[in-house]
Amino acid sequence: MHSSRNEILGTAYSDHDLVVFLEGAGVAEPETVLDDPQWVEWRGGHVHEFHAA
Repeated sequence: MHSSRNEILGTAYSDHDLVVFLEGAGVAEPETVLDDPQWVEWRGGHVHEFHAA
C-alpha cells in the first residue's frame, strides 16, 4: 500500500511499465487512465513518448 496519492512509484520506459505501476497501486483498469492528467503526469516529452535517460 502506498502512503500518498502523489507518491512517485518509479520511472516508466513504456506504456506497459506505466500500467504495471498503476496496477501495483491498485488502480482498476489502468489502461483507461493513461491519458488522464489527474492520474498520469507526463514529464520531459509528449504523451506516450519514452526516451532513454
